Amino acid sequence: MTAMAREPLQPGVWGIVATPFAGPALDVDHESLAHLVKTYEQLGVTGLTVLGVFGEAAALDPGERRAVLATVATATSLPLVVGVTSLATRPAIAEVADATQVLGERMVAAMVQLNSPDPEVLRQHLRAVAQATGAGIVAQNYPVSSGVSVDLDAELAALTEVPELVAVKAEAAPTARRIGALVERLDVPVFGGLGGIALLDELGLGAAGAMTGFSYPEGLLETVHAFRAGGFEAARDAITPYLPLINFEQQPGIALAIRKTCLVERGLIAQSGVRAPARALPPVLLDQLHHHLRAVEATRADRARRARDAGSR
Repeated sequence: MTAMAREPLQPGVWGIVATPFAGPALDVDHESLAHLVKTYEQLGVTGLTVLGVFGEAAALDPGERRAVLATVATATSLPLVVGVTSLATRPAIAEVADATQVLGERMVAAMVQLNSPDPEVLRQHLRAVAQATGAGIVAQNYPVSSGVSVDLDAELAALTEVPELVAVKAEAAPTARRIGALVERLDVPVFGGLGGIALLDELGLGAAGAMTGFSYPEGLLETVHAFRAGGFEAARDAITPYLPLINFEQQPGIALAIRKTCLVERGLIAQSGVRAPARALPPVLLDQLHHHLRAVEATRADRARRARDAGSR
C-alpha cells in the first residue's frame, strides 16, 4: 500500500470522541455524534481521535465502526486519528485498512496500543501496521486498557526504531516523568491523556498538549493556551477550577458513564448509555456530579464576566 503523508501531529488538544448510544438496544446515535463533533470543532480543538477507549470501540462491531467514522468525517473537517482496538498485529492491520477505506486521507494516523513489554516485538508490531496500511502511528501506552505494562527503557528502545511514528500518547502513570524522557529522545509530539488529571505537570515536562476525553474540553484548551502564553502559573490558574471534576471523572469502572452523563447534562449528546462491560453511573453519585458541574459553570461564568468588565474599561 502506498504510504500516506506521515507528518508529526500538530500540538494542542485532540478531543477523544465518545460514541453516543440511544434507546434500550443502545444503538449508535448518529445525530448526537455529529452534534458532539461539531461542538469540538467550534471550540477550536486541533483534531479528533475517533474509536478510542472513550469511544467504546471495543463494544462496536465492524459495521458500526465504519458508520461512526463516516458520520464524523461528514460532520467535521478536522484531522482524524483512528483508534485501534486489537493488540495482535493482523487484526490491527485489518482495523486500520478498514478505517482507511472509509476516511482515505482524512485519517492522519492510527492510534495503536503498545502490545508487548519486549521492545523488539513491539517495534515489529508497530512497523508492520504502518507498512501494511501506509498509516502514520500514534503509539498509545495505556496499560489500564491494554493490560500490557511496558517499562520506560523498553518503550524508548522500541519507539526510537519506528520511523513511521507521528506521535505518542502517554498514559502509563506517573505520566509526567515518562513524558519528559520521551520528549528528550523522540522527534515527535508526546500527548498526555487520563482525562487531563496530570496535564499541568505533563506540559511542564514538554507535552505537546492533551489527547483525552474530559467532558469539558474547554478546560484543556484554556490550560494549554495559558501554558503557552504564561507558563506554569497561568496554566495552573486555568486548570484549577476543573480539577475536582477531572478527578471525579477518573473513577475506575464508571469513568465512561460519568463523562457521558456530563455530556448529556451539557446538552452535547442525548443519552448517557454505555455498553457492557462498562458500568452505568450509580444513582447515588448523580447529585455529586451536579455539584461538580454547577461549580465549573459558576467559575466559567465568573471568568467570562470579569473578561467582559476588563474589555469595557
